[in-house]
Amino acid sequence: MAKYLLEIRDLWVDAGEKTILKGLNISVREGESHVIFGPNGTGKSTLIGAIMGLPNIKVTKGDILFRGKSLLGILVDERARKGIGIGFQHPPAIDGIMLRKLLEIINSSQAEIKRIALALKLGRHLERDLNKGFSGGEVKACEIMQLFLQNPDLVLLDEPDSGVDIENIKVISKAIRELLQMNLPIGKRKRSAIIITHGGNILNYLDTDVGHVMIDGKLKCGADSREIFSKIKKCGYRDCYKCLSANGEKPSGGK
Repeated sequence: MAKYLLEIRDLWVDAGEKTILKGLNISVREGESHVIFGPNGTGKSTLIGAIMGLPNIKVTKGDILFRGKSLLGILVDERARKGIGIGFQHPPAIDGIMLRKLLEIINSSQAEIKRIALALKLGRHLERDLNKGFSGGEVKACEIMQLFLQNPDLVLLDEPDSGVDIENIKVISKAIRELLQMNLPIGKRKRSAIIITHGGNILNYLDTDVGHVMIDGKLKCGADSREIFSKIKKCGYRDCYKCLSANGEKPSGGK
């Protein structure tokens, strides 16, 4: 049985003046990919930010363990060097920073840069400023390309399917499958992942090992991701709130 690469225990997190995560727990084994569904504003992106150590996100209780050691108090760049990579939901466009130059800083292999750029249909974008004038799909593809070159052990993807048309979702999903080695049995994969999604469209084109639903800063269900996705497509998150209410919980929202 593969050991846990990531363990999050009773995690409470504040963002700004508000408590967002409320006693969240999740464990990710080596080679596993988890998908987290949930309505907007329930804390999905906050979880990703807490794992990565992004600014303005404060852990007030609990712990985040990576390879058995706490990440608390460790800066973002050090977490990246330890093997954690993130694909942002809304990465900025930056004037004066050529995409190729950024990629060369991440990985100096020109052959690998060219291979991945062509696979993600970004070959013509290498000489352009980072994300400047890119479509929504191209921005997300650019994030995946950077992750390929970083070669992390834990991949964090925040809404890779949001704002992306079907054709680009297909391209991005194919790259994610390669990045996460989904063609191999779990025990032979070298990377784990947490993929955040609201609508779940990415699940039309790739399989994940475990699914969760986030409601009010906590993870629920922990079941087959396809089964969860099927229910969400049919009923939205209405049945999730009904299920929690039937079990004596009183979540806010309920749309």
